[in-house]
Amino acid sequence: MLHAMSEKTENPDSQTSLLRPVDTEVKRMARILLRSARHGALAVLRPGDGHPAASRVLVATDFLGRPLLLMSDLTLHARALAADCRCSLLVGATGKGDPLTHPRLTVFGMASAIAAGDAQRPALRERFLARHPKSALYADFGDFHFVRLEPQSASLNGGFGRAFELGRAEFIDSPADELEATAMRARDDMNADHGDAIDRIAINAGHVGHGWRIATLDRLGFEILRGDALRRVEFSSDAAAPGGFGSAFADLATEEA
Repeated sequence: MLHAMSEKTENPDSQTSLLRPVDTEVKRMARILLRSARHGALAVLRPGDGHPAASRVLVATDFLGRPLLLMSDLTLHARALAADCRCSLLVGATGKGDPLTHPRLTVFGMASAIAAGDAQRPALRERFLARHPKSALYADFGDFHFVRLEPQSASLNGGFGRAFELGRAEFIDSPADELEATAMRARDDMNADHGDAIDRIAINAGHVGHGWRIATLDRLGFEILRGDALRRVEFSSDAAAPGGFGSAFADLATEEA
């Protein structure tokens, strides 16, 4: 029955007609869904028989917005990726009502393990633990390693009747190596000396409570953390523009709720 149904519905033209144009707001939604995710469902191909297998994983992102995972070599998904690096990652939180009315993003790509001696590992480790501090208990165990997903495309479902296909460049930032070190300094300065401004920015963005801290930062926005709550806040302009992160934060702090 399932095979018969798929034969009737597999029409490339009808599938394409369901997709809506990708605009600036759609790109922003995709960034927020991925970069604010605390966990997701990782789909891999099971070694031996190629059967699809899904696992829940903790999620962070690197400075460009690429998914960053931490996994044990003992898990099925780690063994699967070692045999075939193709995978997909589903992120998106549900709320009240029908779960299918809430937006979700599936990222398709290739996974690569970060070697223990890789020069990028310390910075990636710091970003991951800034999102998931409890993972410090096991992140350096011998059987654990970080994995970065190199996205190729993504499928965004914004709710009923709102389907989009995104290319990599529509939700992953272009390289800007000189900005990453600056971003770390800006984050540390904000957390150390401008806690009130962070809370004000959080309130302006619709996130209640006090005591927010910046966990991770990129050129287009940042993630704030308070207890188990992780939220994405977008800058009004690219921090690569003149004025940099200082101007980007100042603009948000002076906005009215």
